Amino acid sequence: MPTPAPLSLSAVWAWWLQYPLAWLLTGSTLLLLAALLLALWRLHRVARSRETLRSQVNSLHSALGQLQGRDTVTGLMTRPEFEQVLDSATLAADRSGTPLALLYLGLDDFRPMNEGYGHRVGDAVLREAAQRLGAFTGRPLGLSRVGGDEFALLLPQNLAEAGHTAQQALQVLQRPYAVDGLELHLGASVGIAVYPDHGSRPRLLPHAALAMRSVKQVGGRGHAVYDPALAVDQREQAELLQALRHAVERGELQLVYQPKVDARSLQITAAEALVRWQHPQRGTVSPAVFIPLAERHGLITAIGRWVFEEACRQAAKWREQGLRMRVAVNLSGHQLRQEDFVEHLQATLLKNAIPPGRLTVEITETVAMEDTEHTRAAFERLRRAGLHVSIDDFGTGHSSLAALRRLPAAELKIDRAFITDLAHSESARSIVQAVVQMARTLSLRVVAEGVETEAQRDALVALGCDELQGFLFARPMSATALALWAHDDRPGGDAARDGARSGFRPSLFAPTTPAPMD
Repeated sequence: MPTPAPLSLSAVWAWWLQYPLAWLLTGSTLLLLAALLLALWRLHRVARSRETLRSQVNSLHSALGQLQGRDTVTGLMTRPEFEQVLDSATLAADRSGTPLALLYLGLDDFRPMNEGYGHRVGDAVLREAAQRLGAFTGRPLGLSRVGGDEFALLLPQNLAEAGHTAQQALQVLQRPYAVDGLELHLGASVGIAVYPDHGSRPRLLPHAALAMRSVKQVGGRGHAVYDPALAVDQREQAELLQALRHAVERGELQLVYQPKVDARSLQITAAEALVRWQHPQRGTVSPAVFIPLAERHGLITAIGRWVFEEACRQAAKWREQGLRMRVAVNLSGHQLRQEDFVEHLQATLLKNAIPPGRLTVEITETVAMEDTEHTRAAFERLRRAGLHVSIDDFGTGHSSLAALRRLPAAELKIDRAFITDLAHSESARSIVQAVVQMARTLSLRVVAEGVETEAQRDALVALGCDELQGFLFARPMSATALALWAHDDRPGGDAARDGARSGFRPSLFAPTTPAPMD
Protein backbone atom coordinates (compact mmCIF):
# COMPACT_ATOMS: atom_id res chain seq x y z
CA MET A 1 0.00 0.00 0.00
CA PRO A 2 1.52 3.25 -0.98
CA THR A 3 2.49 5.73 1.77
CA PRO A 4 0.22 8.85 1.78
CA ALA A 5 1.85 12.08 0.83
CA PRO A 6 2.27 14.52 3.80
CA LEU A 7 -0.26 17.34 3.91
CA SER A 8 1.05 20.76 3.18
CA LEU A 9 0.05 23.87 5.24
CA SER A 10 -1.81 25.25 2.27
CA ALA A 11 -3.77 22.03 2.00
CA VAL A 12 -4.77 22.13 5.68
CA TRP A 13 -5.84 25.78 5.31
CA ALA A 14 -7.91 24.92 2.26
CA TRP A 15 -9.56 22.03 4.10
CA TRP A 16 -10.36 24.29 7.11
CA LEU A 17 -12.06 26.93 4.97
CA GLN A 18 -14.26 24.21 3.43
CA TYR A 19 -15.69 23.22 6.85
CA PRO A 20 -17.24 26.19 8.78
CA LEU A 21 -18.07 24.02 11.82
CA ALA A 22 -14.43 23.25 12.42
CA TRP A 23 -13.68 26.97 12.16
CA LEU A 24 -16.34 27.82 14.73
CA LEU A 25 -15.12 25.17 17.17
CA THR A 26 -11.57 26.43 16.92
CA GLY A 27 -12.71 30.07 17.46
CA SER A 28 -14.69 29.11 20.56
CA THR A 29 -11.68 27.33 21.98
CA LEU A 30 -9.57 30.41 21.49
CA LEU A 31 -12.19 32.59 23.20
CA LEU A 32 -12.38 30.23 26.15
CA LEU A 33 -8.62 30.20 26.39
CA ALA A 34 -8.51 34.01 26.35
CA ALA A 35 -11.18 34.20 29.08
CA LEU A 36 -9.24 31.70 31.17
CA LEU A 37 -6.04 33.69 30.80
CA LEU A 38 -7.88 36.93 31.77
CA ALA A 39 -9.35 35.26 34.86
CA LEU A 40 -5.94 33.95 35.89
CA TRP A 41 -4.47 37.46 35.47
CA ARG A 42 -7.19 38.97 37.63
CA LEU A 43 -6.71 36.34 40.33
CA HIS A 44 -3.03 37.18 40.30
CA ARG A 45 -3.79 40.88 40.79
CA VAL A 46 -6.22 40.12 43.64
CA ALA A 47 -3.59 37.95 45.31
CA ARG A 48 -1.02 40.72 45.02
CA SER A 49 -3.52 43.30 46.40
CA ARG A 50 -4.30 41.04 49.33
CA GLU A 51 -0.64 40.64 50.04
CA THR A 52 -0.13 44.39 49.93
CA LEU A 53 -3.15 44.93 52.18
CA ARG A 54 -1.89 42.26 54.59
CA SER A 55 1.47 44.00 54.71
CA GLN A 56 -0.17 47.36 55.41
CA VAL A 57 -2.38 45.89 58.14
CA ASN A 58 0.65 44.28 59.75
CA SER A 59 2.48 47.61 59.68
CA LEU A 60 -0.55 49.33 61.20
CA HIS A 61 -0.80 46.73 63.94
CA SER A 62 2.88 47.24 64.63
CA ALA A 63 2.41 51.02 64.91
CA LEU A 64 -0.63 50.61 67.13
CA GLY A 65 1.34 48.25 69.31
CA GLN A 66 3.98 50.91 69.78
CA LEU A 67 1.35 53.55 70.59
CA GLN A 68 -0.77 51.33 72.85
CA GLY A 69 -1.64 53.22 76.01
CA ARG A 70 -0.40 56.58 74.66
CA ASP A 71 -2.55 59.64 74.05
CA THR A 72 -2.00 60.84 70.47
CA VAL A 73 -2.05 64.55 71.41
CA THR A 74 0.04 64.67 74.59
CA GLY A 75 1.93 61.38 74.54
CA LEU A 76 0.66 60.60 78.06
CA MET A 77 -0.94 57.30 79.00
CA THR A 78 -4.62 57.03 78.17
CA ARG A 79 -7.35 56.41 80.71
CA PRO A 80 -7.45 52.59 80.29
CA GLU A 81 -3.72 52.30 80.98
CA PHE A 82 -4.04 54.74 83.90
CA GLU A 83 -6.81 52.57 85.34
CA GLN A 84 -4.47 49.58 85.19
CA VAL A 85 -1.75 51.55 86.96
CA LEU A 86 -4.29 52.62 89.58
CA ASP A 87 -5.29 48.98 90.11
CA SER A 88 -1.69 47.96 90.75
CA ALA A 89 -0.98 50.98 92.97
CA THR A 90 -4.00 50.39 95.23
CA LEU A 91 -3.08 46.73 95.64
CA ALA A 92 0.44 47.75 96.61
CA ALA A 93 -0.96 50.36 99.02
CA ASP A 94 -3.15 47.69 100.64
CA ARG A 95 -0.06 45.55 101.30
CA SER A 96 2.31 48.30 102.45
CA GLY A 97 -0.03 50.85 104.00
CA THR A 98 1.59 53.58 101.88
CA PRO A 99 -0.74 56.56 101.26
CA LEU A 100 -1.92 57.15 97.73
CA ALA A 101 -3.22 60.46 96.34
CA LEU A 102 -5.05 61.02 93.07
CA LEU A 103 -5.21 64.55 91.66
CA TYR A 104 -7.79 65.29 88.97
CA LEU A 105 -6.85 68.45 87.06
CA GLY A 106 -8.93 70.45 84.59
CA LEU A 107 -8.05 73.56 82.58
CA ASP A 108 -10.52 76.42 83.12
CA ASP A 109 -11.92 78.24 80.06
CA PHE A 110 -10.26 75.76 77.68
CA ARG A 111 -13.36 75.14 75.58
CA PRO A 112 -13.98 78.75 74.42
CA MET A 113 -10.26 79.12 73.72
CA ASN A 114 -10.23 75.89 71.71
CA GLU A 115 -13.34 76.93 69.75
CA GLY A 116 -12.07 80.45 69.17
CA TYR A 117 -8.50 79.73 68.08
CA GLY A 118 -8.98 76.24 66.66
CA HIS A 119 -7.96 72.72 67.62
CA ARG A 120 -4.36 73.15 66.51
CA VAL A 121 -3.81 75.85 69.14
CA GLY A 122 -5.84 73.86 71.66
CA ASP A 123 -3.71 70.75 71.10
CA ALA A 124 -0.55 72.81 71.54
CA VAL A 125 -1.86 74.05 74.90
CA LEU A 126 -2.67 70.48 75.98
CA ARG A 127 0.83 69.31 75.05
CA GLU A 128 2.39 72.17 76.98
CA ALA A 129 0.19 71.45 80.03
CA ALA A 130 1.20 67.79 79.92
CA GLN A 131 4.90 68.68 79.72
CA ARG A 132 4.57 71.07 82.67
CA LEU A 133 2.86 68.45 84.81
CA GLY A 134 5.46 65.84 83.92
CA ALA A 135 8.34 68.23 84.58
CA PHE A 136 7.40 69.37 88.07
CA THR A 137 6.21 65.97 89.35
CA GLY A 138 9.31 64.07 88.23
CA ARG A 139 8.35 60.38 88.07
CA PRO A 140 4.75 60.01 89.28
CA LEU A 141 3.09 56.62 89.55
CA GLY A 142 0.80 57.69 86.74
CA LEU A 143 0.05 60.76 84.63
CA SER A 144 -2.75 60.59 82.10
CA ARG A 145 -4.92 62.73 79.92
CA VAL A 146 -8.24 61.22 80.90
CA GLY A 147 -10.31 63.24 78.45
CA GLY A 148 -10.72 66.66 76.86
CA ASP A 149 -8.78 69.17 78.93
CA GLU A 150 -8.59 66.94 82.02
CA PHE A 151 -5.60 65.12 83.49
CA ALA A 152 -5.13 62.58 86.29
CA LEU A 153 -2.01 62.42 88.44
CA LEU A 154 -1.25 59.53 90.82
CA LEU A 155 1.32 60.03 93.58
CA PRO A 156 2.47 58.19 96.73
CA GLN A 157 1.46 61.07 99.01
CA ASN A 158 -0.73 61.75 102.02
CA LEU A 159 -3.43 64.42 102.09
CA ALA A 160 -1.19 67.26 103.26
CA GLU A 161 1.44 66.48 100.62
CA ALA A 162 -1.24 66.22 97.95
CA GLY A 163 -2.54 69.67 98.89
CA HIS A 164 0.96 71.12 98.43
CA THR A 165 1.28 69.36 95.07
CA ALA A 166 -2.09 70.75 93.99
CA GLN A 167 -0.86 74.28 94.72
CA GLN A 168 2.26 73.64 92.65
CA ALA A 169 0.16 72.23 89.81
CA LEU A 170 -2.03 75.34 89.82
CA GLN A 171 1.03 77.56 89.57
CA VAL A 172 2.55 75.73 86.61
CA LEU A 173 -0.74 75.30 84.73
CA GLN A 174 -1.78 78.93 85.13
CA ARG A 175 1.38 80.40 83.63
CA PRO A 176 0.68 81.98 80.20
CA TYR A 177 0.79 79.67 77.18
CA ALA A 178 2.70 81.02 74.18
CA VAL A 179 1.34 79.55 70.94
CA ASP A 180 1.79 81.02 67.44
CA GLY A 181 2.63 84.44 68.81
CA LEU A 182 -0.37 84.42 71.15
CA GLU A 183 -0.22 84.69 74.92
CA LEU A 184 -3.09 82.64 76.34
CA HIS A 185 -4.17 82.83 79.98
CA LEU A 186 -6.02 79.83 81.41
CA GLY A 187 -6.96 78.90 84.94
CA ALA A 188 -6.97 75.43 86.44
CA SER A 189 -9.04 73.45 88.95
CA VAL A 190 -7.79 70.47 90.96
CA GLY A 191 -9.70 67.80 92.87
CA ILE A 192 -7.98 65.51 95.40
CA ALA A 193 -8.99 62.03 96.54
CA VAL A 194 -6.80 59.92 98.85
CA TYR A 195 -6.88 56.11 98.98
CA PRO A 196 -8.48 54.48 100.93
CA ASP A 197 -9.97 57.38 102.95
CA HIS A 198 -12.00 58.79 100.06
CA GLY A 199 -13.32 55.62 98.52
CA SER A 200 -12.55 52.20 97.12
CA ARG A 201 -10.46 51.74 94.01
CA PRO A 202 -13.42 52.01 91.54
CA ARG A 203 -14.65 55.22 93.20
CA LEU A 204 -11.34 57.03 93.59
CA LEU A 205 -11.17 58.58 90.11
CA PRO A 206 -14.85 59.68 90.05
CA HIS A 207 -14.50 61.17 93.53
CA ALA A 208 -11.43 63.19 92.55
CA ALA A 209 -13.25 64.38 89.41
CA LEU A 210 -16.26 65.42 91.52
CA ALA A 211 -13.98 67.45 93.81
CA MET A 212 -12.44 69.16 90.75
CA ARG A 213 -15.86 70.09 89.37
CA SER A 214 -16.86 71.55 92.72
CA VAL A 215 -13.97 74.00 92.25
CA LYS A 216 -15.12 74.90 88.74
CA GLN A 217 -18.62 75.59 90.05
CA VAL A 218 -17.30 78.44 92.21
CA GLY A 219 -15.12 79.98 89.51
CA GLY A 220 -12.12 77.62 89.27
CA ARG A 221 -8.49 78.51 89.97
CA GLY A 222 -8.22 76.44 93.13
CA HIS A 223 -8.27 72.95 94.59
CA ALA A 224 -10.66 70.96 96.76
CA VAL A 225 -10.57 67.68 98.65
CA TYR A 226 -13.33 65.14 98.07
CA ASP A 227 -16.16 65.31 100.60
CA PRO A 228 -19.14 62.91 100.65
CA ALA A 229 -21.40 65.97 100.82
CA LEU A 230 -20.36 66.76 97.26
CA ALA A 231 -22.32 63.74 96.02
CA VAL A 232 -25.41 65.07 97.79
CA ASP A 233 -24.83 68.50 96.22
CA GLN A 234 -24.55 66.83 92.84
CA ARG A 235 -27.96 65.21 93.24
CA GLU A 236 -29.42 68.52 94.34
CA GLN A 237 -27.93 70.25 91.32
CA ALA A 238 -29.37 67.59 89.03
CA GLU A 239 -32.81 68.28 90.50
CA LEU A 240 -32.29 72.03 90.14
CA LEU A 241 -31.22 71.58 86.53
CA GLN A 242 -34.39 69.70 85.68
CA ALA A 243 -36.49 72.43 87.30
CA LEU A 244 -34.51 75.20 85.59
CA ARG A 245 -35.22 73.68 82.16
CA HIS A 246 -38.91 74.50 82.69
CA ALA A 247 -38.56 77.71 84.73
CA VAL A 248 -39.05 80.05 81.77
CA GLU A 249 -42.14 78.37 80.35
CA ARG A 250 -43.69 78.10 83.84
CA GLY A 251 -43.19 81.80 84.51
CA GLU A 252 -40.89 81.24 87.49
CA LEU A 253 -38.22 83.69 86.32
CA GLN A 254 -38.67 87.39 86.96
CA LEU A 255 -36.65 90.56 86.59
CA VAL A 256 -35.81 93.11 89.24
CA TYR A 257 -34.17 96.45 88.51
CA GLN A 258 -31.43 98.40 90.29
CA PRO A 259 -30.88 102.04 89.30
CA LYS A 260 -27.61 103.62 88.21
CA VAL A 261 -27.33 107.27 89.19
CA ASP A 262 -25.28 110.24 88.08
CA ALA A 263 -22.51 110.67 90.66
CA ARG A 264 -23.04 114.40 91.16
CA SER A 265 -26.73 115.10 90.43
CA LEU A 266 -28.07 111.75 91.69
CA GLN A 267 -30.35 111.63 88.66
CA ILE A 268 -31.13 108.18 87.33
CA THR A 269 -29.28 107.33 84.13
CA ALA A 270 -30.23 103.66 83.82
CA ALA A 271 -31.73 100.62 85.53
CA GLU A 272 -29.93 97.28 85.41
CA ALA A 273 -32.16 94.25 84.85
CA LEU A 274 -31.29 91.36 87.17
CA VAL A 275 -32.88 87.93 86.81
CA ARG A 276 -34.36 86.10 89.80
CA TRP A 277 -35.80 82.60 90.08
CA GLN A 278 -38.78 81.98 92.33
CA HIS A 279 -38.93 78.19 92.73
CA PRO A 280 -42.37 76.90 93.85
CA GLN A 281 -40.87 74.70 96.58
CA ARG A 282 -37.39 76.12 97.25
CA GLY A 283 -38.39 79.77 97.21
CA THR A 284 -35.94 82.31 95.82
CA VAL A 285 -32.91 80.63 94.20
CA SER A 286 -29.81 82.84 94.09
CA PRO A 287 -28.43 83.79 90.66
CA ALA A 288 -25.04 82.71 92.00
CA VAL A 289 -26.49 79.19 92.04
CA PHE A 290 -28.58 78.91 88.89
CA ILE A 291 -26.65 81.14 86.44
CA PRO A 292 -23.46 78.98 86.54
CA LEU A 293 -25.70 75.92 86.30
CA ALA A 294 -27.38 77.37 83.20
CA GLU A 295 -24.01 78.21 81.63
CA ARG A 296 -22.61 74.71 82.20
CA HIS A 297 -25.61 72.96 80.69
CA GLY A 298 -26.43 75.19 77.73
CA LEU A 299 -29.52 76.91 79.15
CA ILE A 300 -28.04 80.40 79.43
CA THR A 301 -28.84 81.32 75.82
CA ALA A 302 -32.58 80.71 76.25
CA ILE A 303 -32.62 82.47 79.63
CA GLY A 304 -30.57 85.37 78.24
CA ARG A 305 -33.01 85.83 75.36
CA TRP A 306 -35.94 85.85 77.76
CA VAL A 307 -34.20 88.45 79.95
CA PHE A 308 -33.56 90.69 76.98
CA GLU A 309 -37.10 90.40 75.63
CA GLU A 310 -38.64 91.04 79.05
CA ALA A 311 -36.36 94.02 79.75
CA CYS A 312 -37.26 95.60 76.40
CA ARG A 313 -40.95 94.98 76.98
CA GLN A 314 -40.67 96.67 80.37
CA ALA A 315 -38.69 99.60 78.94
CA ALA A 316 -41.47 100.17 76.39
CA LYS A 317 -44.07 100.03 79.17
CA TRP A 318 -42.12 102.57 81.27
CA ARG A 319 -41.88 104.78 78.23
CA GLU A 320 -45.66 104.78 77.89
CA GLN A 321 -45.80 105.89 81.54
CA GLY A 322 -43.43 108.76 80.82
CA LEU A 323 -40.38 107.15 82.46
CA ARG A 324 -37.39 107.40 80.13
CA MET A 325 -34.05 105.83 80.95
CA ARG A 326 -31.53 103.37 79.61
CA VAL A 327 -32.02 99.70 80.53
CA ALA A 328 -28.98 97.48 81.08
CA VAL A 329 -28.87 93.69 80.58
CA ASN A 330 -26.01 91.28 81.17
CA LEU A 331 -24.67 89.32 78.21
CA SER A 332 -22.85 86.03 78.83
CA GLY A 333 -19.94 84.64 76.86
CA HIS A 334 -22.21 81.87 75.56
CA GLN A 335 -24.63 84.43 74.13
CA LEU A 336 -21.79 86.43 72.61
CA ARG A 337 -20.70 83.34 70.67
CA GLN A 338 -24.16 82.83 69.15
CA GLU A 339 -24.11 83.80 65.48
CA ASP A 340 -27.55 85.44 65.54
CA PHE A 341 -27.53 87.13 68.94
CA VAL A 342 -27.13 90.69 67.59
CA GLU A 343 -29.90 90.11 65.05
CA HIS A 344 -32.14 88.95 67.90
CA LEU A 345 -31.30 92.07 69.92
CA GLN A 346 -32.08 94.32 66.97
CA ALA A 347 -35.36 92.55 66.21
CA THR A 348 -36.48 92.84 69.84
CA LEU A 349 -35.56 96.53 70.00
CA LEU A 350 -37.47 97.19 66.77
CA LYS A 351 -40.51 95.29 68.04
CA ASN A 352 -40.62 97.49 71.15
CA ALA A 353 -39.68 100.74 69.31
CA ILE A 354 -36.56 101.23 71.47
CA PRO A 355 -33.52 103.05 69.99
CA PRO A 356 -30.32 100.92 70.18
CA GLY A 357 -28.56 103.60 72.25
CA ARG A 358 -31.21 103.23 74.95
CA LEU A 359 -30.02 99.67 75.69
CA THR A 360 -26.81 98.83 77.56
CA VAL A 361 -25.33 95.36 77.20
CA GLU A 362 -22.96 94.56 80.06
CA ILE A 363 -20.17 92.11 79.22
CA THR A 364 -17.64 90.97 81.82
CA GLU A 365 -14.04 91.98 81.29
CA THR A 366 -12.95 88.33 81.14
CA VAL A 367 -15.30 87.63 78.23
CA ALA A 368 -14.51 90.94 76.50
CA MET A 369 -10.78 90.25 76.57
CA GLU A 370 -11.12 86.88 74.83
CA ASP A 371 -9.23 87.89 71.70
CA THR A 372 -10.79 85.26 69.47
CA GLU A 373 -12.28 85.41 66.02
CA HIS A 374 -15.78 84.90 67.46
CA THR A 375 -15.57 87.71 70.03
CA ARG A 376 -13.98 90.14 67.57
CA ALA A 377 -16.77 89.46 65.07
CA ALA A 378 -19.40 89.78 67.81
CA PHE A 379 -18.08 93.13 68.96
CA GLU A 380 -17.98 94.38 65.39
CA ARG A 381 -21.66 93.47 65.01
CA LEU A 382 -22.43 95.29 68.28
CA ARG A 383 -20.57 98.33 66.94
CA ARG A 384 -22.56 98.34 63.69
CA ALA A 385 -25.83 97.91 65.60
CA GLY A 386 -25.12 101.05 67.66
CA LEU A 387 -25.65 99.34 71.02
CA HIS A 388 -24.33 100.88 74.26
CA VAL A 389 -21.67 98.47 75.58
CA SER A 390 -20.40 98.36 79.17
CA ILE A 391 -17.38 96.31 80.30
CA ASP A 392 -18.47 94.80 83.62
CA ASP A 393 -16.33 93.61 86.57
CA PHE A 394 -13.50 95.76 85.27
CA GLY A 395 -10.15 95.38 87.01
CA THR A 396 -10.30 91.59 87.46
CA GLY A 397 -8.93 90.61 84.04
CA HIS A 398 -6.01 91.42 81.76
CA SER A 399 -7.14 94.56 79.96
CA SER A 400 -4.88 97.01 78.20
CA LEU A 401 -5.36 100.29 76.39
CA ALA A 402 -4.69 98.55 73.08
CA ALA A 403 -7.32 95.90 73.76
CA LEU A 404 -9.94 98.39 74.95
CA ARG A 405 -9.46 100.56 71.88
CA ARG A 406 -10.67 97.69 69.69
CA LEU A 407 -13.94 97.32 71.61
CA PRO A 408 -17.13 99.31 70.96
CA ALA A 409 -17.40 100.08 74.69
CA ALA A 410 -19.05 103.23 76.03
CA GLU A 411 -18.31 102.66 79.71
CA LEU A 412 -16.25 100.69 82.23
CA LYS A 413 -17.91 99.26 85.32
CA ILE A 414 -15.43 98.87 88.20
CA ASP A 415 -15.65 95.57 90.07
CA ARG A 416 -17.31 95.86 93.46
CA ALA A 417 -14.30 94.29 95.22
CA PHE A 418 -12.35 97.52 94.75
CA ILE A 419 -15.28 99.62 95.98
CA THR A 420 -15.61 97.59 99.19
CA ASP A 421 -12.00 98.32 100.16
CA LEU A 422 -12.03 101.91 98.94
CA ALA A 423 -12.39 103.67 102.31
CA HIS A 424 -9.46 101.92 104.01
CA SER A 425 -7.22 100.64 101.20
CA GLU A 426 -4.80 102.90 99.37
CA SER A 427 -4.20 100.23 96.71
CA ALA A 428 -7.95 100.07 95.99
CA ARG A 429 -8.04 103.86 95.58
CA SER A 430 -5.04 103.67 93.25
CA ILE A 431 -6.75 101.03 91.10
CA VAL A 432 -9.94 103.09 90.83
CA GLN A 433 -7.92 106.17 89.97
CA ALA A 434 -6.01 104.26 87.27
CA VAL A 435 -9.27 102.96 85.78
CA VAL A 436 -10.71 106.48 85.66
CA GLN A 437 -7.58 107.81 83.96
CA MET A 438 -7.65 104.98 81.42
CA ALA A 439 -11.32 105.65 80.73
CA ARG A 440 -10.67 109.35 80.22
CA THR A 441 -7.96 108.51 77.68
CA LEU A 442 -10.47 106.43 75.73
CA SER A 443 -13.44 108.80 76.25
CA LEU A 444 -15.34 106.18 78.27
CA ARG A 445 -17.65 106.72 81.21
CA VAL A 446 -16.89 105.02 84.54
CA VAL A 447 -19.54 103.28 86.66
CA ALA A 448 -18.87 102.07 90.22
CA GLU A 449 -21.10 99.26 91.52
CA GLY A 450 -21.54 98.03 95.07
CA VAL A 451 -21.64 101.49 96.65
CA GLU A 452 -22.98 101.04 100.18
CA THR A 453 -21.61 103.92 102.27
CA GLU A 454 -21.44 107.69 101.98
CA ALA A 455 -17.65 107.50 102.44
CA GLN A 456 -17.40 105.29 99.35
CA ARG A 457 -19.67 107.65 97.42
CA ASP A 458 -17.61 110.72 98.35
CA ALA A 459 -14.34 109.00 97.44
CA LEU A 460 -15.70 107.88 94.06
CA VAL A 461 -16.99 111.34 93.23
CA ALA A 462 -13.61 112.83 94.18
CA LEU A 463 -11.82 110.29 91.96
CA GLY A 464 -14.00 111.25 88.98
CA CYS A 465 -16.49 108.38 88.59
CA ASP A 466 -19.48 109.26 86.41
CA GLU A 467 -22.17 106.90 87.67
CA LEU A 468 -22.82 104.98 90.89
CA GLN A 469 -24.88 101.90 91.72
CA GLY A 470 -25.49 100.18 95.03
CA PHE A 471 -27.54 99.76 98.19
CA LEU A 472 -26.73 103.31 99.30
CA PHE A 473 -29.22 104.48 96.68
CA ALA A 474 -31.58 101.57 96.08
CA ARG A 475 -31.78 97.82 96.31
CA PRO A 476 -32.99 95.83 93.29
CA MET A 477 -36.77 96.12 93.08
CA SER A 478 -39.63 94.98 90.90
CA ALA A 479 -40.62 97.00 87.85
CA THR A 480 -43.90 97.89 89.56
CA ALA A 481 -42.14 99.11 92.70
CA LEU A 482 -39.79 101.21 90.60
CA ALA A 483 -42.66 102.82 88.72
CA LEU A 484 -44.58 103.50 91.95
CA TRP A 485 -41.45 104.98 93.46
CA ALA A 486 -41.28 107.39 90.55
CA HIS A 487 -44.91 108.52 90.84
CA ASP A 488 -45.76 108.11 94.53
CA ASP A 489 -45.36 111.31 96.57
CA ARG A 490 -46.40 109.71 99.83
CA PRO A 491 -43.57 109.13 102.35
CA GLY A 492 -42.74 105.60 103.37
CA GLY A 493 -44.01 103.98 100.19
CA ASP A 494 -42.45 101.13 98.28
CA ALA A 495 -39.21 103.04 97.98
CA ALA A 496 -38.58 102.99 101.70
CA ARG A 497 -39.26 99.29 101.89
CA ASP A 498 -36.87 98.66 99.01
CA GLY A 499 -33.99 100.45 100.68
CA ALA A 500 -33.96 103.86 98.98
CA ARG A 501 -32.11 106.71 100.71
CA SER A 502 -33.64 110.06 101.52
CA GLY A 503 -32.70 112.85 99.13
CA PHE A 504 -32.65 110.47 96.16
CA ARG A 505 -36.37 110.31 95.30
CA PRO A 506 -36.84 113.85 93.98
CA SER A 507 -34.34 113.31 91.16
CA LEU A 508 -35.93 110.14 89.79
CA PHE A 509 -36.08 109.67 86.03
CA ALA A 510 -35.14 113.24 85.10
CA PRO A 511 -33.55 113.44 81.63
CA THR A 512 -29.76 113.41 81.84
CA THR A 513 -26.99 113.76 79.30
CA PRO A 514 -25.62 110.17 79.66
CA ALA A 515 -28.94 108.63 78.58
CA PRO A 516 -30.05 109.64 75.04
CA MET A 517 -33.65 110.75 75.03
CA ASP A 518 -36.23 110.90 72.25
